[in-house]
Amino acid sequence: MIENFHAVIPAGGSGTRLWPVSRTARPKFLHDILGTGSTLLQSTWARTAELADPDRTWVVTGRGHVEAVRRQLPDLLRDRVVAEPSPKDSAAAIGLAAMLIHREDPDAVIGSFSADHSITNTGEFLSVVEQAAAAAAATGDIVTIGITPTYPATSYGYIETGALLRIADAPTARRAAEFVEKPDAATARTYAYSGRYRWNAGMFIMRASVLLELLEEQAPDLHAGLTRIVGAWDTEDRDAVQSEVWPTLEKKAIDYVVAEPAAAAGRVIVVPGDFGWDDVGDFDSVAKLRQPVPGEVRGVSAIGEDVEVVDVESRGVVISETERLVALVGVEDLVVVDTDDALLVTSRAYAQQVKQVVDRVKEAGRDDLL
Repeated sequence: MIENFHAVIPAGGSGTRLWPVSRTARPKFLHDILGTGSTLLQSTWARTAELADPDRTWVVTGRGHVEAVRRQLPDLLRDRVVAEPSPKDSAAAIGLAAMLIHREDPDAVIGSFSADHSITNTGEFLSVVEQAAAAAAATGDIVTIGITPTYPATSYGYIETGALLRIADAPTARRAAEFVEKPDAATARTYAYSGRYRWNAGMFIMRASVLLELLEEQAPDLHAGLTRIVGAWDTEDRDAVQSEVWPTLEKKAIDYVVAEPAAAAGRVIVVPGDFGWDDVGDFDSVAKLRQPVPGEVRGVSAIGEDVEVVDVESRGVVISETERLVALVGVEDLVVVDTDDALLVTSRAYAQQVKQVVDRVKEAGRDDLL
């Protein structure tokens, strides 16, 4: 455990590229989308349990997901579930959690870890977070974990890193030079092979007090709104005040509101990480991350309870929530997702475009499928 460390798990988003498994009412973090035996949320909880006790672990999620979160995380304390009336992105979510934590523990260091990401090397992850927490406590700067690129990804943002900072308990920490938006393919190749750039995984570690100071400076209206909400948190007016104020808050990611301006001011540190991170953003990621069961040599990976698959000279992944047998013959890198009310068939190459199907389903007025 890290002294004064509080883990914040933002559990939001609809995961539209993982439709029809991920839906508005039951988004991807509530699913065992990788066939590991644990949902993405449960896996995140298990990792953070090595960093912070249950009374110092907070989950920020939509009101409609609160009960599902509590069922999946029975050790999560009831008052550590922070419910959002509507999605407002990570600046509001993490800011609210930070404000609640700070009033209880003014010396708190917080770490934000998304509920719907995958990490395959937990030991290395914990070591990197320990360095990040040490750097945050020693400097008062914001610390982010920059993932060492393994290929020229165009679907991730990047962080340009600068000189080593020579912090005793964070020997790999470097100054962050700049946050960079998702690049085109040519630029991504330059970034990935330069050795200077890291993927931005959206993990931030900092003193709660520092985050709140930067919020007040960079987003005063957001800070003021959150202050009103927290001021009524332990009163009978909590729901009324939150329902009044929350819709007025700015909807932006913490990267834009806090991290990028702080980096421009020389107040962001990067601790490099190489621990098998993936944001599980689409079915191509699922196919890459799918762990074969012992002795499995078939070309098709099956995910789901008692999934029955027959494949003939085929490769791909089948995710099923039904009892139907799925047969694949002579197909390569196919993705089949079979649910009670929708069937998706695509290829790994087109996995990013599943979001367009969701848009068309919405245009067709089929809200029952969203």
